[in-house]
Amino acid sequence: MMTTASAALLLFLILDPLGNIPVFLSLLKPLPAPRRRIVLVRELLIALGVLFAFLWGGRYVLELMHLRQESVSIAGGIVLFLIGLKMIFPSPEGMFGESLEGEPFIVPMAIPLVAGPSGMASVMLLGSQEPDRMGDWSLALAIAWFGTALILVSATYLYKMLGPRVLVAIERLMGMLLVAISVQMLLDGVATYLRSGPPGG
Repeated sequence: MMTTASAALLLFLILDPLGNIPVFLSLLKPLPAPRRRIVLVRELLIALGVLFAFLWGGRYVLELMHLRQESVSIAGGIVLFLIGLKMIFPSPEGMFGESLEGEPFIVPMAIPLVAGPSGMASVMLLGSQEPDRMGDWSLALAIAWFGTALILVSATYLYKMLGPRVLVAIERLMGMLLVAISVQMLLDGVATYLRSGPPGG
């Protein structure tokens, strides 16, 4: 059974604040210095709201669409695996391709850089598998988000202190951890499906 601390660590890895530092700095660079902090905090709060919406409403979406928890576990594992691979082997244009010009609003900073598909799938999976522990999952999400926000708010200082090479090395290590977690999530989903059998079977 996943603890609150392990769930917070998983979500923190998925939010990938260290990997997002260079992207956030480049997106915020054209803005005036006083405006950067406002935009950053706004985007982080939007991402938090989206993740909480998926955490608390995901179970009802699954019921409405008649999706089984194993499906979300397997799909989440696949998406997480792909995100982990992107972190280990980044492409020149970045994880999510080219971004729009002008001041960022929701896309791409809030979604998908912070609240990405893997994060949405993970919180939805947590909330649907053990809905009686929503308080624990909410606390885990809040801890992961706070750690992410702290790092991204300090992005300029961390980038100067650590340098791009160290940040890349850390991101690739986090990618390796995500790949391992995604494989376990995928195996758990398959094992649960095999135990329960197909619908009506």
